[in-house]
Amino acid sequence: MASDRTMTSDRRQSDGASNALTVDIEDYFQVEAFASSIDRARWDSLPHRVDGNVNRLLDAFAEADVKATFFTLGWVAERYPAIVRRLVAEGHELASHGYGHARITSLSPAAFREDVARAKAILEDVGGTAVTGYRAPSFSIVRDSLWAHGVLKEEGYRYSSSVAPLSHDLYGMPDAPRRPYHPLDGSDFLEIPISTIEVMGKRLTSGGGFFRLLPYSLFRSAWRHGNQRGEPVIFYFHPWEIDPGQPRQTKAPLKSRLRHYARLGAMEEKVRAALKDFAWDRMDRVYRDVLAPSRAA
Repeated sequence: MASDRTMTSDRRQSDGASNALTVDIEDYFQVEAFASSIDRARWDSLPHRVDGNVNRLLDAFAEADVKATFFTLGWVAERYPAIVRRLVAEGHELASHGYGHARITSLSPAAFREDVARAKAILEDVGGTAVTGYRAPSFSIVRDSLWAHGVLKEEGYRYSSSVAPLSHDLYGMPDAPRRPYHPLDGSDFLEIPISTIEVMGKRLTSGGGFFRLLPYSLFRSAWRHGNQRGEPVIFYFHPWEIDPGQPRQTKAPLKSRLRHYARLGAMEEKVRAALKDFAWDRMDRVYRDVLAPSRAA
């Protein structure tokens, strides 16, 4: 049985706990909300927005003097190598979001292995740097796909940030640890669950659609309390979330459209506020201590 032992990093900056800033690089048409209405075969024929949006984020991060981890689709890296090279050159961490944004629960172990190996090879070739981190599309490491940790370890990844310790209609494991843990017996491979906040008794992810929809003050208060306890926050969002001008998918289900388009115009300002209010860094540096190989092995 895998250990449920959890841990925290004691890394600090002078102005408080260092938090992990993470971006999942994918384009608007690749999201799970549109999977039933946009055929993958059409992806190359649609207007692409990812390169412009990632460059806007890189400009904002440079202005705020922060570094981040970019969980990047291999599909995007193949088509837009310049943004991958820019983020590496500017000191950000290049990590994997898989190749084609397929939920792990839709893949066999063999197909998942092919996806993550392909993504890692492409990213390392384009970026010229080792890729050791992974985040599953839609946080799709759940009870039925825990085998994915073993595949990731075997394919050369050192950590995953793919578990959401909450209840959601698309993902989540409410009883999963909320701090970093080793999911594989006898292995240093680390799962770093996405951070959550509590709102009216409900646990929500620390970023994405919830961050767009709810007042920033809720997240600022929760993150400050976490930092005061010495706990780093993991904040995540997507480049398409700062892009209210993206093409509208009128044939998508109403629920999907409401989720995807809600308050896109407010997102960039809220992200910039978070950049000013908190200390941010790359995942591999925020969790450097717990990612270090065990000397007891």
